[in-house]
Amino acid sequence: MKKVDMIVKAPFFYTMQGEGVGFKSGVAMVVDGSKIMDFVPLDRVDKEYEAEEVLDMSHHAIFPGFIDAHMHTPDNIFRGLAQDTNSWMMYGLQPFSNAGRKEERVAAGRLAIVEAIKAGTTTLGDYHQGMDETCAFIDKTGARGNITQLIRAAKQRVYKTGELYEFVDEDGEKSLNENIELFEKWHNKNGRMRILFGPQGADFVSPELLLKIQKAAKERNTKIHMHVQQGDRETYQIVERYGKRPTEFLDDLGYLDSTLIAVHLTDCNDEEAALIAKRGAGMIVNPASIGIIDGIVCPSMAFQNAGGNVALGSDQAPGNNCHNIIHEMKNVCLFNKIKYGNPEVMPAWRALRMATIEGAKAVGVDDIVGSLEPGKQADFIAVDLDTTSMMPVYTYPMRNIVPNLVYSARGREVVLSVVAGKVIMRDQKLLNVDEQQLIEEVKKYPEEVGKRAAKEFFEIHGTNAQFMEEDKL
Repeated sequence: MKKVDMIVKAPFFYTMQGEGVGFKSGVAMVVDGSKIMDFVPLDRVDKEYEAEEVLDMSHHAIFPGFIDAHMHTPDNIFRGLAQDTNSWMMYGLQPFSNAGRKEERVAAGRLAIVEAIKAGTTTLGDYHQGMDETCAFIDKTGARGNITQLIRAAKQRVYKTGELYEFVDEDGEKSLNENIELFEKWHNKNGRMRILFGPQGADFVSPELLLKIQKAAKERNTKIHMHVQQGDRETYQIVERYGKRPTEFLDDLGYLDSTLIAVHLTDCNDEEAALIAKRGAGMIVNPASIGIIDGIVCPSMAFQNAGGNVALGSDQAPGNNCHNIIHEMKNVCLFNKIKYGNPEVMPAWRALRMATIEGAKAVGVDDIVGSLEPGKQADFIAVDLDTTSMMPVYTYPMRNIVPNLVYSARGREVVLSVVAGKVIMRDQKLLNVDEQQLIEEVKKYPEEVGKRAAKEFFEIHGTNAQFMEEDKL
């Protein structure tokens, strides 16, 4: 009898192997070290293996841990402050962003990470400035990070509609150097952290800096995680500066290749999205965020139809307003059904693949996660099927577990999370951090942030300032 670290027993496994969901039943999953070792028939597993820990998940379904490919967790300090408004970035978020302080962002970002993990995310694609503290916290939770340091040369201030951004080259170089330092400190640390390079967008840095970033990423065999054609604002900036739409500009620059992870594509038409996919880039779609911010369904299906892989992201709490990939799976299905007027478009199983194996391929981590198969990292979650939102459970003539997960679940159904063979969350409680302490810390900040933001908020007089005056908030 072989000794191993863990045996997982459950009635249903969704491995995501093959072209579908890789359903398995009547088996147990064997884990040793940080990796999945084997799937063995239930009636044989105890005869062949002896485990340090047996997870008997008798009324659960086991899935690969979800990948939240694009997050801005430090913006969690501004949750719910910028939705329902035009010019979201400048007239919605900016007054609060200008007022936020580092310690407030860091504290709220930790709470956003906890929120994501509790809803089944095991790989967090965070993307912001000052990501050293974020890496340290993700490392402490035991989760996996695919982290990007934001690189920006555009001066941080409120810009009027039609005004071109003011570049400060020193700021761009400084943020690139910070990205390199983060890479050197954290990339591949503990086998759970990868560092990407993050120009905020083609409109926020010069072409020269874009190419310098690309060279740095290729030399280090990592990827570029960048907002691409994320709205008519970016399109205007690039057309005015270079006489081309952003996709054409980036293609001419040699930027559309397998090194690039393109986020949003909000203002791309189907032909532009298809071109980016055919060049070998991955895509991250953030359906709830862009739906709320812009009222747009991004062309993720055109990207997929052209052969590209698409991941899901929760983006940021000021305009989403949550970090929950189950929420994103449901929205990507609903929005595309409505967009195309076809209920058969974007079925639940495809959204699940976007949250797991296809998402892993899009962001370059499919060598280690995204599916449950021997040799891959043991990153998985257990969903309790005895919760009201998952019941009743059918297995014949069709299984309804995946549709219920995508269309009915809320996140609390996830009762166990394991990363690299280690349990990090059990019964909705993270094992390595004190959630209540984090909550108490964040509770003390909103009053002072609000006071600092108030003057600019009311001077801009955007939609939400008007709502406040009209007693609608």
